[in-house]
Amino acid sequence: MCGRYYVDFTIVEEVNKLAPEWDRKLIAGAKRDIHPSEKALVLVGQGDRVTAVSMAWGFTGYQGNGLLINARAEGVMERPTFRDSILHRRCVIPARGFYEWNKAKEKCTFYRKDSPVVWMAGCYKEVKGENRFVIVTTSANESVSGIHDRMPLILEQEEAQAWLLEDRSVEFLLQKTPVLLEREQEYEQMSLF
Repeated sequence: MCGRYYVDFTIVEEVNKLAPEWDRKLIAGAKRDIHPSEKALVLVGQGDRVTAVSMAWGFTGYQGNGLLINARAEGVMERPTFRDSILHRRCVIPARGFYEWNKAKEKCTFYRKDSPVVWMAGCYKEVKGENRFVIVTTSANESVSGIHDRMPLILEQEEAQAWLLEDRSVEFLLQKTPVLLEREQEYEQMSLF
């Protein structure tokens, strides 16, 4: 499950490759953590091109309570809350990396060593007059599974464009296993035994 991620200026050049015309003010604040309910930079398809926009993270929960911040890849096509969005309003969330917490509540940072961007699959819908997004999650691969059983559905750059613009790619991409990630931990308890 992805409950927080971070961005910095290193993603700008990579976002430019997919969406050459966008308002650079959307990435203001250099490095910062993105929390649920906050506005963030997301990529969306508009016709046959990709553009960057700002959206808030999270759908309103059932009966108007709380936030739904993630959608499980395995059920997103069947669940009424997400089905229309995944079919018609997909987005990609560019991040430098994301965080998970282990059982000892220690923060772990996951990122790609081979790329300055982690392209996370998502979908969006209008909620009370504004577009809001969720991150699609999948079963954790071996680089994340020791910390959490879920992780964002991570796309390669060429897959990100297909996710946004090609409806026929969606079901295939929902089943992919994300690339292995690097992990850093601020503090890790050592054991003598």
